[in-house]
Amino acid sequence: MKKKGESISAKTLPLYCESLFYYERRTTNDVYIGNTAMGSKRPIRTQTMTTTDTLDIESTVEQCIRIAQTGADYVRITAQGIREAEALKLIRAKLCANGYDIPLIADIHFNPAAAETAACNVEKVRINPGNFVDKRADFIKIEFTDKEYQQELTRLHDKFIRLLNICKENNTALRIGANHGSLSDRIMSRYGNTPAGMVESAMEFLRICKKEKFDNVVVSMKSSNTRVMVQAYRLVVSQMKTEGMAYPLHLGVTEAGNGEDGRIKSAVGIGTLFADGLGDTIRVSLTEEPENEIPVARALVEYFRDRKKHSDVPVADVSFYHPYDYVKRASKAVKNMGGNHAPVVMADLSFLSSIYEKDIENLGFTLTENGWRGNDSTPDYIYMGSGFYDFITDGLQFFDDENNDFIFCNISYLTVQFIQWLKQNPHVILILETNSANGVAEQRSFFLKLAENNVGNPVIIRRKYNEDELTELQLKAACDLGALLIDGFGDGIMLSNSVTINKVPNTEQAIVATAFGILQASRVRFSKTEFIACPGCGRTLFDLCETLAKVRSATSHLKGLKIGIMGCIVNGPGEMADADYGYVGAGPGRISLYKGQTPVKKNIPQENAIEEMIALIKEYGDWHEREINKKLGKGTPDFLI
Repeated sequence: MKKKGESISAKTLPLYCESLFYYERRTTNDVYIGNTAMGSKRPIRTQTMTTTDTLDIESTVEQCIRIAQTGADYVRITAQGIREAEALKLIRAKLCANGYDIPLIADIHFNPAAAETAACNVEKVRINPGNFVDKRADFIKIEFTDKEYQQELTRLHDKFIRLLNICKENNTALRIGANHGSLSDRIMSRYGNTPAGMVESAMEFLRICKKEKFDNVVVSMKSSNTRVMVQAYRLVVSQMKTEGMAYPLHLGVTEAGNGEDGRIKSAVGIGTLFADGLGDTIRVSLTEEPENEIPVARALVEYFRDRKKHSDVPVADVSFYHPYDYVKRASKAVKNMGGNHAPVVMADLSFLSSIYEKDIENLGFTLTENGWRGNDSTPDYIYMGSGFYDFITDGLQFFDDENNDFIFCNISYLTVQFIQWLKQNPHVILILETNSANGVAEQRSFFLKLAENNVGNPVIIRRKYNEDELTELQLKAACDLGALLIDGFGDGIMLSNSVTINKVPNTEQAIVATAFGILQASRVRFSKTEFIACPGCGRTLFDLCETLAKVRSATSHLKGLKIGIMGCIVNGPGEMADADYGYVGAGPGRISLYKGQTPVKKNIPQENAIEEMIALIKEYGDWHEREINKKLGKGTPDFLI
């Protein structure tokens, strides 16, 4: 049993994946969703969700067709009431009449009756275990005796068994979709608002499915916090192993936002799980048109398609691995790396024969009378090929590779002699590279072997790519680096790309921005405001894309602050549980503003909402005016070599 404050290692619970050192998809049973089955024997499926009013049959059908034309395997549609659940039958009929048989999934919150109706009309129903039987959480502590808690489980069983029987009769699949932000007060009172609480919330329903021999079920553990999301999925797989279950997984990061932030955040969460063979269907939740999600999802699936074809990865001691909670690798502080320092970003200009002022400016630095100035998006170090320049110290400081300040290495370096040398030279910073097709496993093994041998040198993770499309680089790098950062590995990152990126005038700055985005999405370094924005659905009460753009414009300078933009109360205080402030649709033209999970300004006119939000942020002391630049170094070199 875990004690308070004690970390959970990979030896404490059954390992969530087949192996940490070779790639193999987790074995699951098949789930039949219309004509498109899901499971480990099948390709990883992609899906998205409509944003139209479900009662607007024509618009919903048109959007479903656009989604199907992008290559999606499934389409999800909200059904908040009986009328919407009944409308699904008409939507299915019209799609068939137009020659589209893509399976439909009903999304249900708070309404078992709607779920029962929808189960007769579509191929799959998603229910949220946090609100299917329990009421909306008030975030209050409730004390249950064991007898009272068992009575609650009996009530849950009686309500859920009716839906199960309807699903059996109609060959309808189910998704038990737990969300970090919408756990019930009952669960949170006993397990906390934690990955363990998410797992238990779902397991209560899965145990009934197993008892009733209903295997046509999929599981999800979603959160806008990638760390919570990854830990919850791993825990639920471990728990299912313990209880003899092998249900497929639906992966996704909720409220990821839009643009590159949404894509990077989704790739960090989904890619971390993909890297260890977890996941059978995915949804990339972007605050954009739903058809924009499918190319991103397909790119992620494609990146892992041939992952099994990799060279052997040396096996390490898994007792030093902590996949179920966050434990930062212990390392010595050297300069501003390692120890308690946040991970650094290193820019790679080694492909240039000479470095001129314009190359430094291309990274976002400004040369003034008082020296070079940068900001929260400029790199901490620049690698020139002959060595490194440090823009953190008071001056432009050079570190020569020949002085062994930095050592480029890979896992083959870890001989007995090299390990002993590192112990004698704790000031050395390692730049860890890999050429393996399963680079995540190989670099993770390197970190575990350092732990085995009690080596505490700081390690910078370097990954090299050959991408001419920025989105491809962002997705692949987020998968590879996020998977290590999520687990507490790495004192910094360096991204290298061997070609110029198409239609990007400043490739180097875009790569550095990607590095900072990965650190933020992995929750190890915050360099900008984080926007937790829902992707929208038929319940949305305002234009999400337009509103997100306005909120971002007004608040994007508030470094480290998390702001939620939610289209309706269903995705309100719960789904943005990780946010500092929230902007939530309360009704047509009306907005409620939240501080954390508490509504503090209710039903204000939408036209005043952003101004009121700024006033609220100021009231709590989290507002500051925009800064121009910050000083990072002195000197005005003509060029650097």
